[in-house]
Amino acid sequence: MSVTHSPETHALLLARIPAVTGRELQDWFDTLEKGPALTRCSERSNWLADEHGLSHGYASAIVHEFDRRRRNRSGVPSQRS
Repeated sequence: MSVTHSPETHALLLARIPAVTGRELQDWFDTLEKGPALTRCSERSNWLADEHGLSHGYASAIVHEFDRRRRNRSGVPSQRS
């Protein structure tokens, strides 16, 4: 999955998610887990944005971080440094 913003911007978006959305990042991860079985990052970002009223920037950051953490748990090396 390609990142459309810098790692610094990604980190800033993640830090602001609780204040902007009123929900913790783990809550959004749980929402993705329980959501529809969409495989493409863009599909999941669009679903999250449309279903929960998020901006596409925040939705994309949530999906990207969710995937990054899931890869790290599975032992697959991350492509990000």
